[in-house]
Amino acid sequence: MNTKGLPYDSAAVLDTPEAIGEYLTAAFETADSALIAHALGVVAKARGMSELARQTGLSRQSLYRALSADGRPELPTLVKVMKAFGVRLAAVEASR
Repeated sequence: MNTKGLPYDSAAVLDTPEAIGEYLTAAFETADSALIAHALGVVAKARGMSELARQTGLSRQSLYRALSADGRPELPTLVKVMKAFGVRLAAVEASR
């Protein structure tokens, strides 16, 4: 049996800082840098790349590059982007 469905777009549900925070927390918990960059890109898509560029002072092109699955955003970029999303980085003790 072959079933078809519509592709899921997680950007559609990332409409509050709380939802964004939970989504990014889950991505960061994987410790997979490609997944983290992709998740940041999904949130950027949800919020609007042009608006994100305006809020961060970074160009849309550099944001697209940094927030792709192949991107490697540097810490200053990461901090600016997350601040624009209304969330912040926090260090917590790793589970044992």
